[in-house]
Amino acid sequence: MGIVVLTMKASVIEMFLAVPQINCDVKAGKIINPEFVVKCPAGCQDPKYHVYGTDIYASYSSVCGAAIHSGVLDNSGGKILVRKVAGQSGYKGSYSNGVQSLSLPRWRESFIVSEGKPQKGVTYPSALTYSSSKSPAAKTDEATKAYQKPPVPETTAQPVTLTQVTGATATGAAHASLPKPSPSAGSTSSSLRPQPVGLRSGELGEMDLWKPGSVLLDAGFVPKEELSTQALEPLSQGDPNCKIDLAFVIDGSSSIGKRRFRIQKQFLADVAQALDIGPAGPLMGIVQYGDNPSAQFNLRTHMNSRDLRTAIEKITQRGGLSNAGRAISFVTKNFFSKANGNRGSAPNVAVVIVDGWPTDKVEEASRFARESGINIFFITIEGATENEKQYVVEPNFSHKAVCRTNGFYSLNVQSWFSLHKTVQALVKRVCDTDRLACSKTCLNSADIGFVIDGSSSVGTGNFRTVLQFVANLSKEFEISDIDTRIGAVQYTYEQRLEFGFDDYNTKSDILNAIKRVGYWSGGTSTGAAINYALEQLFKKSKPNKRKLMILITDGRSYDDVRIPAMVAHHKGVITYAIGVAWAAQDELEVIATHPAKDHSFFVDEFDNLYKFVPKVIQNICTEFNSQPRN
Repeated sequence: MGIVVLTMKASVIEMFLAVPQINCDVKAGKIINPEFVVKCPAGCQDPKYHVYGTDIYASYSSVCGAAIHSGVLDNSGGKILVRKVAGQSGYKGSYSNGVQSLSLPRWRESFIVSEGKPQKGVTYPSALTYSSSKSPAAKTDEATKAYQKPPVPETTAQPVTLTQVTGATATGAAHASLPKPSPSAGSTSSSLRPQPVGLRSGELGEMDLWKPGSVLLDAGFVPKEELSTQALEPLSQGDPNCKIDLAFVIDGSSSIGKRRFRIQKQFLADVAQALDIGPAGPLMGIVQYGDNPSAQFNLRTHMNSRDLRTAIEKITQRGGLSNAGRAISFVTKNFFSKANGNRGSAPNVAVVIVDGWPTDKVEEASRFARESGINIFFITIEGATENEKQYVVEPNFSHKAVCRTNGFYSLNVQSWFSLHKTVQALVKRVCDTDRLACSKTCLNSADIGFVIDGSSSVGTGNFRTVLQFVANLSKEFEISDIDTRIGAVQYTYEQRLEFGFDDYNTKSDILNAIKRVGYWSGGTSTGAAINYALEQLFKKSKPNKRKLMILITDGRSYDDVRIPAMVAHHKGVITYAIGVAWAAQDELEVIATHPAKDHSFFVDEFDNLYKFVPKVIQNICTEFNSQPRN
């Protein structure tokens, strides 16, 4: 007779070891085994499966719910390793990975969850031992009696209304033949204490005997008032320390796959919860892109985190290519409008999520977005390897796209399964409004050219007063190479460029440059000065910068101002005309942009110029806020 000997590696044997399956509602305290590997089904993210604690969980928690909360599993289920540890003096609730865990003062037993990879040399049970005389798979139709507090002599405490922390028991034939645990394993006769409504005999096997005056939370009860608090509270008005208008631009291309798309949606839901959405805080909308972009909902559609998370769950994948550049253009032109909920007073932020790399170019679209005041963030997941870089349409695409290239606006994630770890980092960055450098306001988005009358009628003293007025106006703006820029032209019969938009990019340098301007003296050719400013200043203005000309004169021009003014208006230069002393009111109105009453001012004497600084700034900002973004 021949003998065949089979040898198998331990890793191969593990493939054949039975891993017990449990349902979503199974609590760790029901399982006696101190350490075990189990398989959770899909769908355990439901809030009806209660979880208590963070990282270390009370054993009254759903095992699978805790696994999702900890980030070991997602809602699709899978294998996990559970290890029992000592009870804690308190458990702090938190929101993580789509699960809101609750707090508990204390509990007699805890557990921690990790990935379901068996440790070398450790044998795990192929069947679990439960603390109840019936397995969770067994069903019961036994009548239950109402909870009654046993009489206690000389006790005057008022009765407390209680609500049981419920959790339906698991079903499945896998546990039908489980061995009945011995009393020493934790099974307790139901005759030893009263049973609360809805709990089967033996359901309280992990709890201490009830005693008068004991903390009822230890027995799995939570006061009804505590459980209902969240439902009774008014919806949050949002976090006022994070007042932003936020667009998520999500990847719905075919290459991402269904599972990764679900992970992306869970990430969005987690961000929505962490942000605390509300009218006084952040507002959030979503654009999905594939071949073409489409708005899933805008900023004003959902005004709280709860409704937003529900809406995110309903988003379906578009498929197609990964045209992120086209999506960014769509956001710039269409998303941040007043009709879509853009508030004007809140920074505009767009977070673009890309799986791998885009199938179109993003540089030009992103530049247009940045210059429109939109803070572009990029989250790149599973970027191109060295061998794959040959297929990337636009190398260093995220570097070219973001608002700044200092790393603040870019997040590179190695794996989709690590995406949840970036929630807090992203929230912290988008809420740091002091660092949102691309936000566009009336004070940081213009190229302003001062056209200053230096004619003989002004005089040296009054000219210095005019320069002080120019300096006072300039102080009100945020000046840098990407924010507001200042230039100046002085004119008489002739014209002189005092300094251009590119010459100085700090406020102190601008103010010093204004002080150094020397008085010229001569005639008054205002029309020629406007043409000169258009050619020497505004021809070099940046695209999508608002072009503002502020002309200051004390008399009627020797040449015609009508045609130069029309040319300026036609080129999109918003012109403010400020006349002093002998300036002609009719000429000021011709020079000024329509409506003239908002763009022309008359001052009776030079010493009163300073009084008009607030009015000029107010009109500039009022006009800015009333115009379309793009």
